[in-house]
Amino acid sequence: MDLRQFLMCLSLCTVCALSKPTEKKERVHHEPQLSDKPHDDAQNFDYDHDAFLGAEEAKTFDQLTPEESKERLGVIVDKIDVDKDGFVTEGELKSWLKHTQKKYMSDNVERQWQEFDMNQDGLISWDEYRNVTYGTYLDDPDPDDGFNYKQMMMRDERRFKMADKDGDLIATKEEFTAFLHPEEYDYMKDIVVQETMEDIDKNADGFIDLEEYIGDMYSHDGNADEPEWVKTEREQFVEFRDKNRDGKMDKEETKDWILPSDYDHAEAEARHLVYESDQNKDGKLTKEEIVDKYDLFVGSQATDFGEALVRHDEF
Repeated sequence: MDLRQFLMCLSLCTVCALSKPTEKKERVHHEPQLSDKPHDDAQNFDYDHDAFLGAEEAKTFDQLTPEESKERLGVIVDKIDVDKDGFVTEGELKSWLKHTQKKYMSDNVERQWQEFDMNQDGLISWDEYRNVTYGTYLDDPDPDDGFNYKQMMMRDERRFKMADKDGDLIATKEEFTAFLHPEEYDYMKDIVVQETMEDIDKNADGFIDLEEYIGDMYSHDGNADEPEWVKTEREQFVEFRDKNRDGKMDKEETKDWILPSDYDHAEAEARHLVYESDQNKDGKLTKEEIVDKYDLFVGSQATDFGEALVRHDEF
């Protein structure tokens, strides 16, 4: 898939109400996991390595000697210690884990940045985004694929303006990241809710009723019997989504549904790493305490020798 096709897919996702889904659609935005590996320190520290470094970077440490691994870990510790007081607090560690957790997002933006920044000025204007994303699509008043590209562009422009904090219609990298991943930014969450309600609220009354809620996820397509999961979703709507029991979801109820307050994986992992490494139990970590437990944080050939051999065989 080339960049332009990718961008059109991104835009089409924001107007998914234009096509009728036949399978369950996932509207809820969950915080990403720190790792897809089991968290079982009795077996190995793979989960901790992924959480601390990111999955791809963790693989590179598996190729290092213990001495090299400790040296690189020391460099990372200096970055985590933001206030440079010689200690890593649970808060600083949580911030680092959050950064690692969301690295997929920054990597995604980096991969696209040069293609959008047409004049190579280190910024992306709305005009640049519009031209790269839509181009000649807007010249065809009656496209054969059934999508209204002008409507899609208007929605994108509204989101772009929301992400553009200073209102100059030129996005910095941070603003552009907020545009592409609005669910990750507090100041963008209202636009996520607004777009979702526009997609689902077929009668445009400003609410989502039960049939609109189900209709967004499932189409009968001539089938008389609903799958079990649809019946469960009906119960979920009545029992949990519609908190005030008025038969419909308003903006706040919709926000609680699609942007739930999830379990904070980074906070739990930061607490775990401090507990396991804090030798003098003062609630914070020195560089020495972290490096002493390097196998917990990053690993090396010595701590992950078996998996390293498997990866070498694959290569």
